[in-house]
Amino acid sequence: MRSTSKEGGGEIQGGDLEQVTEQPWDVKSIPPWTKQITIRGIVASILIGSIYSVVVMKLNLTTGLVPNLNVSAALLAYVCIQTWTKALQKANIVSTPFTRQENTVIQTCAVACYSIAVGGGFGSYLLGLNKKTYEQAGIDTEGNVPGSYKEPELGWMIGFLFVVSFVGLLALVPLRKIMIIDKKLPYPSGTATAVLINGFHTPKGDKMAKKQVHGFMKFFSISFLWSFFQWFYSGGDQCGFANFPLFGLKAWKQSFYFDFSMTYIGAGMICSHLVNLSLLLGAVLSWGIMWPLILERKGSWFPATLSESSMRSLTGYKVFVSIALILGDGLYNFLKILVFTGRSIYTALNKKNSRTTVPEGENEPLDHLQRNEVFIRGSIPLWVACVGYMFFSVISIIVIPIMFPALRWYYVLVAYVLAPSLSFCNAYGAGLTDMNMAYNYGKVALFTLAALSGKENGVVAGLIGCGLIKSIVSTSSDLMHDFKTGHLTLTSPRSMLVSQGVGTAIGCVVAPLTFFLFYTAFDVGDQNGEYKAPYALIYRNMAILGVEGFSALPRHCLQLCYGFFAFAVSANLTRDVAPENVRKWVPLPMAMAVPFLVGASFAIDMCVGTLIVYVWHKLNGRKADLMVPAVASGLICGDGLWILPSAILALAKIKPGICMSFFPTKTS
Repeated sequence: MRSTSKEGGGEIQGGDLEQVTEQPWDVKSIPPWTKQITIRGIVASILIGSIYSVVVMKLNLTTGLVPNLNVSAALLAYVCIQTWTKALQKANIVSTPFTRQENTVIQTCAVACYSIAVGGGFGSYLLGLNKKTYEQAGIDTEGNVPGSYKEPELGWMIGFLFVVSFVGLLALVPLRKIMIIDKKLPYPSGTATAVLINGFHTPKGDKMAKKQVHGFMKFFSISFLWSFFQWFYSGGDQCGFANFPLFGLKAWKQSFYFDFSMTYIGAGMICSHLVNLSLLLGAVLSWGIMWPLILERKGSWFPATLSESSMRSLTGYKVFVSIALILGDGLYNFLKILVFTGRSIYTALNKKNSRTTVPEGENEPLDHLQRNEVFIRGSIPLWVACVGYMFFSVISIIVIPIMFPALRWYYVLVAYVLAPSLSFCNAYGAGLTDMNMAYNYGKVALFTLAALSGKENGVVAGLIGCGLIKSIVSTSSDLMHDFKTGHLTLTSPRSMLVSQGVGTAIGCVVAPLTFFLFYTAFDVGDQNGEYKAPYALIYRNMAILGVEGFSALPRHCLQLCYGFFAFAVSANLTRDVAPENVRKWVPLPMAMAVPFLVGASFAIDMCVGTLIVYVWHKLNGRKADLMVPAVASGLICGDGLWILPSAILALAKIKPGICMSFFPTKTS
């Protein structure tokens, strides 16, 4: 997942080519593309991709907020191979030199692997199909028809991912030269990753990398041991450090507490200050003010006999107000990116047709020309992309309607006809702004297909159609980010495409296995538990809204939705037109929406992470810039790795022997 593709994300600055400009390379010394992909690289990619799949799956199933981990994946790739080569050196075994090209390929393969866990729908549209989410959405809801669910199974999930995930790899391959070389789109996340990798493979960068590796390993160990220690005190419901009532028991009941989660603290260190503060604002506004006030109107706004988990009760307000914020933010940015992209393309075409256009290559620095030479030299035949796209499309058109009869084959055909143009718009916009709007394209498909398919088939057709479009559009954009990284590190486009394909194939197996590790070991989807999977319920209700209209909303909820939709649009508009000193304080509606349904505790953790970064920058800004990504990655990976033994213990029905809980003092 690239920056701000789903719910928030770390804002990584980049894009100035001066950051990666070095002395000209000897192009002939660059290894051929077949040697840039190595066995040790694939093994490292599987290891990194699997670890991050566990991490992002936890984030997907708890909050739905996943930060950008691409830079930390490049760091972890460097750690793995350097550790391996040093071990071989101590054993007096000669190993192949570790190059920036191999580092890039490993990072690309690992990111492609864990991106399936991020965007494969395990916490949103696919999980929205299961029976628990169907029941939570209200079995008495008119659009939520009986039988409109499909329980998760390893077989069909792996098959679905293999069918839909590879089409996007080939949709925009013919346009790679136009976007990377001709239009010089910056792709900030791709550029930031290239800056890091190029920095590692220089004499000065090697010293910096050693410091980062040491910091990563130190905080990885601390995080893992701390998670292990916490486990002993969590032997029961609402036990352990994860329920520490830092602000008092009354605040704890409204989910305001510190749960000592190293994953969220690390994520807060990666995400921007604005994302974290927006989360806290959303938590205070919802759990601190709105939900207690709405509960006081029980019996007036909704029947007092209904439980809070009913969609006609408090949960309905939580879900649909979150949807209003998400749609307001998404629709505004969607239209903004489309207009911005269209205007940029129009301007570029006018410049191309102008007689004053500077000839290609003139006034270009030598190292830029060398990058272009390597990028063009590793060309991918047009017929390969076209034939591959048609081949995978035909398979999808045949297989998906068999898996999901609610989605007619002609809808799938239309989706694949429109997908290349949608992918181009998204990839071009992401290249300019670093915003991957794939989920917004998916939401458009969700509402459209839900409305067209009718009440009997609308919910299932909408959810699967959302995943279909989102997968193609997102993968195309991610590949262009990787091509940008490869261009700046002199890595062959062929090796990048192959590594992306290998990583995608691995992810199609690893991600479902990771999901079922959580699904069988923990109570996924329990709105009162840790693994709430909030976006599964949100996406299903979006589909119901597409089928049924506003009649699905509880009393006065529509007015609240109008208000928060308008707030999301006005907040984005203010960010675009206001002066810089005002703009930087305007909250992000998409980030605010997450705690409305999930709760406030994780927002507090994220703000602890942002406070650490703020203080660190005040004390030593240069060291903070160097070490924050490494420390944050160590905290996330250490806590994430503990999930594996924790899940195994849960599957074996081994529970901790101690329950640490908190109660009010008895008064006589």
